[in-house]
Amino acid sequence: MPDGWQWDSTLFQGSAAYYERGRLPYAPGFAETLATVLGLDGRGRLLDVGCGPGIVTLALARFFTEAVGIDPDEDMLAEAERQAEPRGVTNARWVAARAEDLPAGLGEFRVVVFAQSFHWTDRDRVAATVLKMLEPGGAFVHMSDLKEPPAEPAPPPLPAPPYAQISDLVRRYLGPVRRAGQGTLVNGTPNREDLVLARAGFENFERHVVPAGEVVNRTADDIVAWVFSRSDSAPHLFGDRLEDFERDLRAALRQASPGNRFAERLPATEIMTWRKPRGER
Repeated sequence: MPDGWQWDSTLFQGSAAYYERGRLPYAPGFAETLATVLGLDGRGRLLDVGCGPGIVTLALARFFTEAVGIDPDEDMLAEAERQAEPRGVTNARWVAARAEDLPAGLGEFRVVVFAQSFHWTDRDRVAATVLKMLEPGGAFVHMSDLKEPPAEPAPPPLPAPPYAQISDLVRRYLGPVRRAGQGTLVNGTPNREDLVLARAGFENFERHVVPAGEVVNRTADDIVAWVFSRSDSAPHLFGDRLEDFERDLRAALRQASPGNRFAERLPATEIMTWRKPRGER
Protein backbone atom coordinates (compact mmCIF):
# COMPACT_ATOMS: atom_id res chain seq x y z
CA MET A 1 0.00 0.00 0.00
CA PRO A 2 1.11 3.63 -0.24
CA ASP A 3 3.73 4.46 2.39
CA GLY A 4 2.26 5.36 5.76
CA TRP A 5 -1.35 5.09 4.56
CA GLN A 6 -4.11 2.81 5.81
CA TRP A 7 -7.20 2.05 3.77
CA ASP A 8 -10.56 3.19 5.11
CA SER A 9 -14.07 3.08 3.73
CA THR A 10 -14.27 6.83 3.05
CA LEU A 11 -11.68 6.76 0.26
CA PHE A 12 -14.23 7.53 -2.48
CA GLN A 13 -17.18 8.40 -0.26
CA GLY A 14 -19.69 10.50 -2.16
CA SER A 15 -17.83 10.18 -5.48
CA ALA A 16 -19.95 7.54 -7.24
CA ALA A 17 -22.53 9.99 -8.56
CA TYR A 18 -19.80 12.06 -10.21
CA TYR A 19 -17.51 9.34 -11.51
CA GLU A 20 -18.77 8.52 -14.99
CA ARG A 21 -19.52 12.12 -15.91
CA GLY A 22 -16.30 13.52 -14.51
CA ARG A 23 -13.74 10.97 -15.68
CA LEU A 24 -12.55 10.94 -19.27
CA PRO A 25 -13.33 7.57 -20.88
CA TYR A 26 -10.77 4.96 -21.78
CA ALA A 27 -9.64 4.96 -25.41
CA PRO A 28 -12.32 3.78 -27.85
CA GLY A 29 -11.71 0.16 -28.71
CA PHE A 30 -9.87 -0.75 -25.50
CA ALA A 31 -12.23 -3.68 -24.90
CA GLU A 32 -11.78 -5.05 -28.42
CA THR A 33 -8.00 -4.65 -28.14
CA LEU A 34 -7.92 -6.60 -24.90
CA ALA A 35 -10.16 -9.30 -26.38
CA THR A 36 -7.76 -9.69 -29.31
CA VAL A 37 -4.63 -9.67 -27.14
CA LEU A 38 -6.01 -12.33 -24.81
CA GLY A 39 -7.92 -14.36 -27.39
CA LEU A 40 -11.24 -13.92 -25.61
CA ASP A 41 -14.08 -15.91 -27.14
CA GLY A 42 -17.05 -15.62 -24.81
CA ARG A 43 -15.90 -18.36 -22.46
CA GLY A 44 -14.48 -18.12 -18.96
CA ARG A 45 -15.04 -15.60 -16.21
CA LEU A 46 -13.84 -12.02 -15.63
CA LEU A 47 -13.04 -10.44 -12.27
CA ASP A 48 -12.75 -6.64 -12.15
CA VAL A 49 -11.11 -5.61 -8.86
CA GLY A 50 -11.92 -2.12 -7.65
CA CYS A 51 -14.55 -1.89 -10.37
CA GLY A 52 -16.04 1.42 -9.23
CA PRO A 53 -19.22 2.15 -11.22
CA GLY A 54 -18.51 -0.78 -13.55
CA ILE A 55 -17.10 1.09 -16.55
CA VAL A 56 -14.59 -1.63 -17.48
CA THR A 57 -16.69 -4.56 -16.27
CA LEU A 58 -19.64 -3.58 -18.45
CA ALA A 59 -17.47 -2.97 -21.50
CA LEU A 60 -15.77 -6.38 -21.22
CA ALA A 61 -18.69 -8.53 -20.04
CA ARG A 62 -19.71 -9.60 -23.56
CA PHE A 63 -16.41 -11.45 -23.99
CA PHE A 64 -17.06 -13.77 -21.01
CA THR A 65 -19.61 -16.20 -19.65
CA GLU A 66 -19.77 -14.17 -16.44
CA ALA A 67 -18.28 -10.89 -15.24
CA VAL A 68 -17.84 -10.14 -11.53
CA GLY A 69 -17.07 -6.66 -10.27
CA ILE A 70 -15.89 -6.10 -6.71
CA ASP A 71 -15.53 -2.82 -4.87
CA PRO A 72 -15.73 -1.84 -1.20
CA ASP A 73 -17.90 1.21 -1.97
CA GLU A 74 -21.60 0.25 -1.95
CA ASP A 75 -22.56 3.42 -3.84
CA MET A 76 -20.16 2.54 -6.65
CA LEU A 77 -21.70 -0.92 -6.94
CA ALA A 78 -25.22 0.48 -6.95
CA GLU A 79 -24.22 2.77 -9.84
CA ALA A 80 -22.68 -0.18 -11.70
CA GLU A 81 -25.86 -2.22 -11.30
CA ARG A 82 -27.96 0.73 -12.47
CA GLN A 83 -25.82 1.11 -15.60
CA ALA A 84 -25.98 -2.60 -16.53
CA GLU A 85 -29.61 -2.70 -17.65
CA PRO A 86 -29.57 0.16 -20.21
CA ARG A 87 -26.38 -1.32 -21.66
CA GLY A 88 -27.97 -4.72 -22.06
CA VAL A 89 -25.48 -6.48 -19.77
CA THR A 90 -27.15 -9.46 -18.10
CA ASN A 91 -24.13 -11.59 -17.13
CA ALA A 92 -22.53 -9.25 -14.56
CA ARG A 93 -22.83 -9.35 -10.81
CA TRP A 94 -21.45 -7.09 -8.11
CA VAL A 95 -19.80 -7.97 -4.81
CA ALA A 96 -18.94 -5.62 -1.96
CA ALA A 97 -15.36 -6.54 -1.06
CA ARG A 98 -11.82 -5.25 -0.95
CA ALA A 99 -8.99 -6.77 -2.95
CA GLU A 100 -7.52 -7.99 0.33
CA ASP A 101 -10.71 -10.02 0.95
CA LEU A 102 -9.97 -12.24 -2.06
CA PRO A 103 -10.49 -15.06 -2.90
CA ALA A 104 -13.79 -14.45 -1.08
CA GLY A 105 -15.27 -17.70 -2.38
CA LEU A 106 -15.53 -16.28 -5.90
CA GLY A 107 -13.95 -19.23 -7.70
CA GLU A 108 -11.64 -19.39 -10.73
CA PHE A 109 -11.25 -16.76 -13.44
CA ARG A 110 -9.82 -16.52 -16.92
CA VAL A 111 -8.94 -12.82 -16.53
CA VAL A 112 -8.54 -10.54 -13.52
CA VAL A 113 -8.36 -6.84 -14.31
CA PHE A 114 -7.29 -3.85 -12.22
CA ALA A 115 -8.24 -0.57 -13.90
CA GLN A 116 -6.38 2.16 -12.03
CA SER A 117 -7.03 0.36 -8.74
CA PHE A 118 -4.02 -1.88 -8.02
CA HIS A 119 -2.05 0.95 -6.39
CA TRP A 120 -4.63 1.16 -3.57
CA THR A 121 -4.06 -2.46 -2.51
CA ASP A 122 -1.56 -4.51 -0.52
CA ARG A 123 -0.02 -5.37 -3.87
CA ASP A 124 2.23 -8.32 -3.03
CA ARG A 125 -0.49 -10.04 -1.04
CA VAL A 126 -3.16 -9.37 -3.66
CA ALA A 127 -0.98 -10.46 -6.59
CA ALA A 128 -0.18 -13.76 -4.88
CA THR A 129 -3.88 -14.37 -4.23
CA VAL A 130 -4.90 -13.49 -7.79
CA LEU A 131 -2.30 -15.92 -9.15
CA LYS A 132 -4.08 -18.74 -7.32
CA MET A 133 -7.51 -17.61 -8.53
CA LEU A 134 -6.57 -17.64 -12.22
CA GLU A 135 -6.93 -20.69 -14.41
CA PRO A 136 -3.62 -21.95 -15.89
CA GLY A 137 -2.55 -19.48 -18.57
CA GLY A 138 -5.02 -16.90 -17.24
CA ALA A 139 -4.20 -13.20 -17.38
CA PHE A 140 -3.60 -10.46 -14.86
CA VAL A 141 -4.46 -7.13 -16.56
CA HIS A 142 -3.45 -3.66 -15.42
CA MET A 143 -5.13 -0.73 -17.20
CA SER A 144 -4.56 3.00 -16.91
CA ASP A 145 -4.36 6.21 -18.87
CA LEU A 146 -1.03 6.54 -20.65
CA LYS A 147 1.12 8.53 -18.24
CA GLU A 148 3.45 10.03 -20.85
CA PRO A 149 1.27 10.95 -23.82
CA PRO A 150 2.86 12.28 -27.02
CA ALA A 151 2.87 16.01 -27.68
CA GLU A 152 -0.41 17.39 -28.93
CA PRO A 153 -0.44 17.94 -32.70
CA ALA A 154 -2.44 21.16 -32.34
CA PRO A 155 -4.08 23.04 -29.48
CA PRO A 156 -7.75 22.22 -28.82
CA PRO A 157 -10.30 24.78 -30.02
CA LEU A 158 -11.36 25.76 -26.50
CA PRO A 159 -9.37 26.43 -23.31
CA ALA A 160 -8.14 23.39 -21.39
CA PRO A 161 -9.47 22.91 -17.87
CA PRO A 162 -7.30 24.87 -15.41
CA TYR A 163 -5.97 21.82 -13.58
CA ALA A 164 -3.08 23.66 -11.90
CA GLN A 165 -5.44 26.24 -10.43
CA ILE A 166 -7.83 23.49 -9.35
CA SER A 167 -5.00 21.71 -7.52
CA ASP A 168 -4.03 24.95 -5.81
CA LEU A 169 -7.62 25.48 -4.71
CA VAL A 170 -7.91 21.95 -3.32
CA ARG A 171 -4.70 22.45 -1.34
CA ARG A 172 -6.00 25.77 -0.03
CA TYR A 173 -9.02 23.99 1.41
CA LEU A 174 -7.53 20.62 2.40
CA GLY A 175 -3.87 21.34 3.11
CA PRO A 176 -0.62 20.79 1.23
CA VAL A 177 -0.46 16.98 1.56
CA ARG A 178 -2.72 14.92 -0.68
CA ARG A 179 -5.75 13.54 1.16
CA ALA A 180 -7.02 9.97 0.76
CA GLY A 181 -9.93 8.92 2.94
CA GLN A 182 -9.10 9.74 6.54
CA GLY A 183 -5.36 9.65 5.82
CA THR A 184 -2.84 11.35 3.57
CA LEU A 185 -0.47 10.28 0.78
CA VAL A 186 2.86 11.82 1.68
CA ASN A 187 4.72 10.03 -1.12
CA GLY A 188 1.86 9.43 -3.54
CA THR A 189 0.86 5.96 -4.72
CA PRO A 190 3.34 3.23 -5.78
CA ASN A 191 4.16 2.04 -9.29
CA ARG A 192 6.49 -0.65 -10.77
CA GLU A 193 3.75 -3.21 -11.12
CA ASP A 194 6.20 -5.30 -13.15
CA LEU A 195 8.33 -6.01 -10.07
CA VAL A 196 5.30 -6.93 -7.96
CA LEU A 197 3.93 -9.32 -10.57
CA ALA A 198 7.33 -10.95 -11.16
CA ARG A 199 7.70 -11.59 -7.41
CA ALA A 200 4.27 -13.23 -7.39
CA GLY A 201 5.25 -15.66 -10.15
CA PHE A 202 3.57 -14.18 -13.23
CA GLU A 203 5.29 -14.36 -16.63
CA ASN A 204 5.01 -13.35 -20.31
CA PHE A 205 4.59 -9.61 -19.81
CA GLU A 206 3.06 -7.65 -22.70
CA ARG A 207 2.31 -3.94 -23.06
CA HIS A 208 -0.21 -2.47 -25.46
CA VAL A 209 -1.21 1.16 -26.03
CA VAL A 210 -4.66 1.87 -27.42
CA PRO A 211 -4.56 5.27 -29.13
CA ALA A 212 -7.14 7.96 -28.59
CA GLY A 213 -6.49 11.66 -29.19
CA GLU A 214 -10.01 12.80 -30.05
CA VAL A 215 -10.88 16.24 -28.71
CA VAL A 216 -13.96 16.29 -26.49
CA ASN A 217 -15.82 19.34 -25.24
CA ARG A 218 -16.36 19.61 -21.51
CA THR A 219 -18.65 21.86 -19.47
CA ALA A 220 -17.99 23.38 -16.08
CA ASP A 221 -20.34 20.75 -14.62
CA ASP A 222 -18.14 18.03 -16.14
CA ILE A 223 -15.01 19.48 -14.52
CA VAL A 224 -16.74 19.85 -11.16
CA ALA A 225 -17.77 16.19 -11.44
CA TRP A 226 -14.14 15.26 -12.20
CA VAL A 227 -12.97 17.03 -9.05
CA PHE A 228 -15.55 15.29 -6.85
CA SER A 229 -14.84 11.89 -8.45
CA ARG A 230 -11.28 11.90 -7.11
CA SER A 231 -10.09 10.38 -3.84
CA ASP A 232 -8.09 13.50 -2.97
CA SER A 233 -11.05 15.85 -3.42
CA ALA A 234 -14.04 13.62 -2.63
CA PRO A 235 -17.02 15.66 -1.36
CA HIS A 236 -16.83 14.45 2.24
CA LEU A 237 -13.32 15.84 2.69
CA PHE A 238 -14.61 19.42 2.61
CA GLY A 239 -17.13 18.95 5.42
CA ASP A 240 -19.23 22.06 6.01
CA ARG A 241 -17.03 24.00 3.53
CA LEU A 242 -18.21 21.97 0.53
CA GLU A 243 -20.51 24.72 -0.79
CA ASP A 244 -17.76 27.33 -0.38
CA PHE A 245 -15.29 25.13 -2.24
CA GLU A 246 -17.68 24.48 -5.12
CA ARG A 247 -18.44 28.21 -5.38
CA ASP A 248 -14.73 29.03 -5.58
CA LEU A 249 -14.14 26.17 -8.03
CA ARG A 250 -16.85 27.41 -10.37
CA ALA A 251 -15.46 30.94 -10.14
CA ALA A 252 -12.03 29.65 -11.20
CA LEU A 253 -13.62 27.82 -14.12
CA ARG A 254 -15.46 30.95 -15.26
CA GLN A 255 -12.23 32.91 -15.09
CA ALA A 256 -10.44 30.31 -17.23
CA SER A 257 -13.27 30.20 -19.77
CA PRO A 258 -16.04 32.81 -19.48
CA GLY A 259 -18.35 30.56 -21.49
CA ASN A 260 -17.74 27.66 -19.09
CA ARG A 261 -16.68 25.47 -22.04
CA PHE A 262 -13.43 23.51 -22.20
CA ALA A 263 -11.74 21.06 -24.52
CA GLU A 264 -9.55 18.05 -23.74
CA ARG A 265 -7.84 15.43 -25.81
CA LEU A 266 -8.75 11.87 -24.78
CA PRO A 267 -5.69 10.08 -23.38
CA ALA A 268 -4.44 6.82 -24.83
CA THR A 269 -5.02 3.72 -22.71
CA GLU A 270 -2.14 1.57 -21.53
CA ILE A 271 -2.87 -2.13 -21.09
CA MET A 272 -0.29 -4.37 -19.42
CA THR A 273 -0.81 -8.12 -19.17
CA TRP A 274 0.94 -10.96 -17.36
CA ARG A 275 0.14 -14.68 -17.50
CA LYS A 276 -0.13 -17.40 -14.92
CA PRO A 277 2.19 -20.25 -15.93
CA ARG A 278 0.17 -22.95 -17.70
CA GLY A 279 1.63 -25.73 -15.62
CA GLU A 280 0.63 -24.12 -12.32
CA ARG A 281 -2.59 -24.81 -10.44
